[in-house]
Amino acid sequence: MNLPGGAFSMGSDDPLAYPDDGEGPARTVTVGAFRIETTTVTNTQFGAFIAATGYRTDAERYGWSFVFAGELPDVFPPTRGAVQAPWWRQIEGATWNLPGGPLGRLTALPEHPVVHWNDANAYATWIKGRLPTEVEWEYAARGGLVQQNFPWGSDREPGGQHRMNVWQGTFPSSNNEADGWYATAPARSFEPNAYGLFNMTGNVWEWCSDWFTPGQNRVAKGGSFLCHES
Repeated sequence: MNLPGGAFSMGSDDPLAYPDDGEGPARTVTVGAFRIETTTVTNTQFGAFIAATGYRTDAERYGWSFVFAGELPDVFPPTRGAVQAPWWRQIEGATWNLPGGPLGRLTALPEHPVVHWNDANAYATWIKGRLPTEVEWEYAARGGLVQQNFPWGSDREPGGQHRMNVWQGTFPSSNNEADGWYATAPARSFEPNAYGLFNMTGNVWEWCSDWFTPGQNRVAKGGSFLCHES
């Protein structure tokens, strides 16, 4: 999708915004024209990249990855949890195409997104692209709307209709799947925004090229299926 760029209102002054995350104050920012894919990178696309290049992902090199505990079998052996987020469990042998590890019984669904930063960056380079800047991402996600909380407007569920994949129920113990999904959803789920871009909020966090903490963490935008009012 080719976007023309221009001046827009970035950030938010909403009471629910997080100033410590750089979400406010709202300010006018100008961005040049750029191209952005209409969806996140899918397992099908990433598999073609792996087949063509022999690239080894971070999880394959490290020998493990974090996996959401809710997707693991009840009888799964105890594993180490992430600090301050114990619902993420360290799973030996978890990779992009075996997301639950050898014991997890999860398979990489073809049209669902892949998620690790170095892997996303390598794929973007392979297709002769790049990850967007934070300014580009927010310009694209807003779809031309001005200071709305969501890519479609101000209401999270307009007319009672679910427009994104987020946690429904009591986090992290139960998800009633009112939006149709327990964990990740296909990359083309729900209605796209006015620019034709899918799932700009919810489903999985989306990587940007900017540093959030210099030398440590990259900017991630849009939230994920685990986002909840709590």
